[in-house]
Amino acid sequence: MQQSNQAVKGALTHDIVIVGGGLVGASLGCALAPLIERYGWRVAIIESAPMVVQPQETTWQPSFDARASAIAEGSAQRFQQLGVWEAMRDEATPIKRIHISERGRLGATRLSADELGVAALGHVIPNAWMGRVLHQRLAQLPLEWHCPAKVEQLTPVANGHDLHLSDGSQLKAGLTVLADGGRSGLKEQLGICSRHESYQQTALIAHVGVSQPHLGVAYERFTSQGPMALLPLPGQAMELIWTHPSGSEQARMALPEREFLLQLQRAFGDRVGRFTRVGTRHTYPLSLVTAEEPVRPGLAVLGNAAHALHPVAGQGFNLALRGVMDLVEALEQGEQAKRPLGDMITLQAFEKQRSRDRANVIRFSDGLVRLFGLSFPLLPHARAAGLIGLNLVGPLRRGLARRAMGLER
Repeated sequence: MQQSNQAVKGALTHDIVIVGGGLVGASLGCALAPLIERYGWRVAIIESAPMVVQPQETTWQPSFDARASAIAEGSAQRFQQLGVWEAMRDEATPIKRIHISERGRLGATRLSADELGVAALGHVIPNAWMGRVLHQRLAQLPLEWHCPAKVEQLTPVANGHDLHLSDGSQLKAGLTVLADGGRSGLKEQLGICSRHESYQQTALIAHVGVSQPHLGVAYERFTSQGPMALLPLPGQAMELIWTHPSGSEQARMALPEREFLLQLQRAFGDRVGRFTRVGTRHTYPLSLVTAEEPVRPGLAVLGNAAHALHPVAGQGFNLALRGVMDLVEALEQGEQAKRPLGDMITLQAFEKQRSRDRANVIRFSDGLVRLFGLSFPLLPHARAAGLIGLNLVGPLRRGLARRAMGLER
């Protein structure tokens, strides 16, 4: 991985420029490795945040408060394709079972790795570790790396885009990929609008200690205030995602630890024993956001820049990773057809594949939020009956599990 932080006179020509070196952008860089070798593509990655941990460092000191993500089994298989899973699984906690219930109702659905014939339904991995492993792989590739640097201007030109960077570099890309999480303003600069629908909910996220071994069980519980989830972490710890009506989370953010744990215990119950500690609490508002133009000539939008989902089904990053793999497959097919990078025939084929997958995931996660957010008479009883029925009907339950695992679309 070549560092490039000095001003460059004139514009450089690149086949692909990836804006964003986070989990999605780094995954794309790794996925492009065989095509870079096969076709000699020149690829650059631009990342605005300085690297806190250099990928060549060998020590790893996990923090109790380190943010983590749930990686579906299908995503683990894709990381295996990228050659990074063996290192990534060193800090992964497998999800052996998933327990889905509604507070105050008897109905529940249980999904088991044994029933599906897999080692795990998914894995919970610290984000920092995933980034570290991906960057270690990137360091082995002939990529140009502009870090820290921001794209100050992105201009469509014939056969691509011109990029003017904060480090003085000027790049020209046949294909520019926005994987910057949508916070840089580049979509707006290009006039790409997004559909934005607020759930009027805010997620409170923290790590909590538990008094009983979690045995690799992940919990999804629907409450009158919104869904809450507990994901297994190393030792007797779990990651909490607790949804609140927007504004009401501030009171819980301000609670002393003891009172916070008491309220959590009342809301969740004792399936994991007693909650013993809570780490740093974070919040973020929840919305359904989709870019109206995920592709343009010479441009593709990936990850949170393309879509932001409710975390109820834990599908956000898994959906993004499938987008990474689909884009690489489309680019290879375009190269074999002798089409230039950034050609709309290639990108439209990619978007056609993505639109089906994206619509299915949005329908699934958004439907769960709305179904369990309604309180019409008799509806709670119907939901409870549905959870019981789903638990009894094996094929239906297994189909749900395989879709959640990213093994079916």
